[in-house]
Amino acid sequence: QVQLVESGGGLVQAGGSLRLSCAASGSIFSINTMGWYRQAPGKQRDLVASISALGRTNYANSVKGRFTVSRDNAKKTLWLQMNSLKPEDTAVYYCYSHINGGDYWGQGTQVTVSS
Repeated sequence: QVQLVESGGGLVQAGGSLRLSCAASGSIFSINTMGWYRQAPGKQRDLVASISALGRTNYANSVKGRFTVSRDNAKKTLWLQMNSLKPEDTAVYYCYSHINGGDYWGQGTQVTVSS
């Protein structure tokens, strides 16, 4: 069974930094695009950042210049480095990966930014 396991969420002050990680495991034949989504209370789940198998990245306008997404294909691991955090970044963050031709999601990790 394919699983995505996240870590790194927590509580930080505005202007601080946090690093999220997501490791894929199980019967994996191929991994294509990976990315991070977030969902605030009462809001829809939106794309934060994505990265292709060859390293091409895309970012939501609200996080450009502050967040960096990266991956290690050998380790099947995805990261999100979050700098200059704002209260508006507060949300549950979900790891996403397209694996074996299907969509998989992590369990979600809470990120809270206080002012």
